[in-house]
Amino acid sequence: MATRFAPSPTGLLHLGHAFAAFMAWEEAARSSTSCLLRLEDIDVSRTRPEFTNAIFTDLAWLGLSWPTPVWLQSQRMPAYADALTTLDRLGLLYPCFCTRQDLLTIDAPQGPDGPLYQGTCRSLSTMQRDDLIASGKPFALRLDSTRAISLAGPLTWTDLNLGPQPANPALLGDAVLARKDIRSSYHLAVVVDDAAQHISVVTRGDDLFASTHLHRLLQALLNLPAPLYRHHRLIRDDLGRRLAKRDGARSLQSLRQNGLSPADIRQLLDLH
Repeated sequence: MATRFAPSPTGLLHLGHAFAAFMAWEEAARSSTSCLLRLEDIDVSRTRPEFTNAIFTDLAWLGLSWPTPVWLQSQRMPAYADALTTLDRLGLLYPCFCTRQDLLTIDAPQGPDGPLYQGTCRSLSTMQRDDLIASGKPFALRLDSTRAISLAGPLTWTDLNLGPQPANPALLGDAVLARKDIRSSYHLAVVVDDAAQHISVVTRGDDLFASTHLHRLLQALLNLPAPLYRHHRLIRDDLGRRLAKRDGARSLQSLRQNGLSPADIRQLLDLH
């Protein structure tokens, strides 16, 4: 049994990652388990070897260690394909041909990750789908959340900070589970890997709280065990925004090069 820290090697780690790492390792110490390091590198177009190496360097500098070998999601594609096959046999997947631009123009209620998909392609006939696929039009595979929720029935999950939670997978609508260029989404890969690695407590930020509702549904559909969860606070900038690579958050590498120590990092994060 274990917990895990699972960054994506698509950029350099920043203070937010350091806080998440400390939380994961402290969870492992609290529950007398190990903390695994897993690299979520399924987006091969953005993953770089130098970012992978930097993750190892930064975590070791912070004084953290982990069992080896480290799992790479890019090497786990057959497992994700098997999960998709299971969901497809249950009649819970459908191809979605909408482009990102199409989705931006749809007037839809907002979900945790943006506008909720309104099921435009869910109602396509089998012939229409086959014709579009034969034409070479790119598509994603979406979960038919209404059918999935009906099949799974009522579900719960446990947050160690807030207690038992009724699962509400409809929060994320018909989520994308795979694309033509990326054969698994974060949601599918993380559920499959957490079960395969016997993760007993998932420690991650509050920004993924809503995703846990969907993950609980996928666990039920795939007959996988449900771990416990602990969602921690996020580290934000002076404007209250969550630190993010895309916004140029200062990296741990730059802080180290400017003379800060791991103790300084803990102080910046208000960890004692």
